Amino acid sequence: MKEKIYLIPGLMTDHRLWSRLLPILQNEYELVHIPIPHSQDFDEIIDILFDIFKEEKVNLLGFSLGGYIASYFAITYPNRVNKLFTVAATPGNSTEAEIERRKEKFVAIEKNGFTGLTYEKAKSLLEEKNQEDIELIEIIQDMFMDLGKETFISQLTSTFYRKDLFEDLTNLDIPIWFFYSNNDRLLNKEAIKNLLLDNHNMKVINRDGTSHNIPLEEPELLSSYIRNWMRA
Repeated sequence: MKEKIYLIPGLMTDHRLWSRLLPILQNEYELVHIPIPHSQDFDEIIDILFDIFKEEKVNLLGFSLGGYIASYFAITYPNRVNKLFTVAATPGNSTEAEIERRKEKFVAIEKNGFTGLTYEKAKSLLEEKNQEDIELIEIIQDMFMDLGKETFISQLTSTFYRKDLFEDLTNLDIPIWFFYSNNDRLLNKEAIKNLLLDNHNMKVINRDGTSHNIPLEEPELLSSYIRNWMRA
């Protein structure tokens, strides 16, 4: 029987986020996509997940916002988590500047309506070497548009209420891995500095590049780390 890994996506991403990862790992593990529950309250979100997970202990992998949610679940219900892996995510709180930028997005939606991502905007989210990958650009556009305005507002609002989980995570006695790109402009730099301190047992791996959408842009590399994490 294959060991199970629950996958939690990020802001405005769905099962398609894992579409390039699944073919590599599906013969080794049972990979189960869990959409982010529709709530602006992290306590409510993790309580919904608590009921979804049927196993006594789960292996949790979260991307971006999903990485924060997976971390929040792990510190709240440590007896339910076997291992934790976050991709392109930090356990830090939201800065005032980030909150202001996100509020501006709400103003833009009120003014212009929900327009999704233009081709150029989706392309700009990718690492330079992947910017000619039309299929990849369209996956990002389609996920954003299909999830729609209500999901966008709900998920973005939840990020206003992030608290710093770093200290709580360091107290957990489970394998915790972080994987991110060095020049990912969507990550909180202060939270990264904390992760790079030596006074904790969590494993921190970074790669050169700007990629945020690592599961889509670097599936082979991510797969190799997932295998190692599962053996940890």
